[in-house]
Amino acid sequence: MTRTLAAIGALLALGACGQQAALTPAPGATLPVAPYGSSTPPDAAELLELDPQAAPERSVELRRRSEERQDDPFDLPPE
Repeated sequence: MTRTLAAIGALLALGACGQQAALTPAPGATLPVAPYGSSTPPDAAELLELDPQAAPERSVELRRRSEERQDDPFDLPPE
């Protein structure tokens, strides 16, 4: 019983230690230099944005009817 309470207490303490402040560079470090053609360097929020290639939009198109699968030359039976 005490182990269970200790584990729950540890999980609650661990969950409560998240940082709520804005992101800043570590002491002695700087943000990357401004990209070519830009006059100002990107801030932390801009650096955290994902490129469209890194997180493409998901296609949720459902199949309306069954379709025959194309032959897969690499789908070989086990030896």
